[in-house]
Amino acid sequence: MAKAEKYRLAQIVERFGGEILGDPQTPISQVATLESAGAEHISFLTQGKYRKQLAGTGAGAVILGKADSGLTDLPRIICDEPYLYFAKVSALFNPPQAIKPGVHRTAIVERGARIPASASIGAGAYVGRRVKLGKGVVIGPGCHIGDGVEIGAVSRLHARVTIYPECRLGRRALVHSGAVIGADGFGIAQDHGAWRKIPQVGRVLIGDDVEIGANTCIDRGALDDTVVEDGVKLDNLIQIGHNVHIGAHTAIAGCTGIAGSSRIGKHCMIGGAVAIVGHLDIADRVIIHAAAVVTKSIRKAGTYGGHPAEDSLNWARNMARLRHIAALRERMRDIEQQLSLPKEKA
Repeated sequence: MAKAEKYRLAQIVERFGGEILGDPQTPISQVATLESAGAEHISFLTQGKYRKQLAGTGAGAVILGKADSGLTDLPRIICDEPYLYFAKVSALFNPPQAIKPGVHRTAIVERGARIPASASIGAGAYVGRRVKLGKGVVIGPGCHIGDGVEIGAVSRLHARVTIYPECRLGRRALVHSGAVIGADGFGIAQDHGAWRKIPQVGRVLIGDDVEIGANTCIDRGALDDTVVEDGVKLDNLIQIGHNVHIGAHTAIAGCTGIAGSSRIGKHCMIGGAVAIVGHLDIADRVIIHAAAVVTKSIRKAGTYGGHPAEDSLNWARNMARLRHIAALRERMRDIEQQLSLPKEKA
């Protein structure tokens, strides 16, 4: 990683806003955790359980919310959302690696592909016929880009990404290694005890500013298209079935599986290892706890969890009751035995 540029606290606040308490000329060269930070690092605090680490940190400066501004004498930036502010500062110190335009001598680019001079195609990559790349697109080593694929400007594919024919990615996409976009959906029909494959003739359409994690798979539609709208963030090892539609700015954590033809709303947050069965509708702004199993449509914004998924507060109450079920069973046995004893004669 290239050495990051050094900034003063005053320069950071000039870019991102906030209020400085302490020396505005404090030099900062990188971000770090409270525990590992050194004299030229900036860190942040958002949760009370880390206040002990704040007291012992070696950081040169910290980012705090207004309520925590008096917890330290270190130079500090006071803002409304410390975690979001930290994300912006981290991006400042850790920009994407600069690209070297051009096509590697071992890459294969078929006739009819439209490759701008600003694009970069890595070693061993394959780019099919009628492919259209936007300005500044990066195709990493070993990627396979099928015929007719379109990729928007400034998108970056890391090594060994596979995009099947006719799929489309918007601008500023970030796709991590091993992701597969546009493989056949799981469409099969019974034929006298054997399985007959149903051709999957749809595409995958992905909007702008989408991130797709390593080894995540997004299947092409059976008839209509699989759609991932703008700003969606997908973690590693996610399976998205054919004809799924994911609304804008939804975030999905790793190992989640979404079966075919389900529709996920906008601004949803779905935890890791969630299972969503097919042909369901999930409303906008739904939060689903990790490892939940969703077997029915969720029509109302809110927080859900459990197996099957239900309103989060109801699920928590029921789980609390379940923890006492063994003791309740023993009490019921005692009561039943007492009721069954013969009454003493007067």
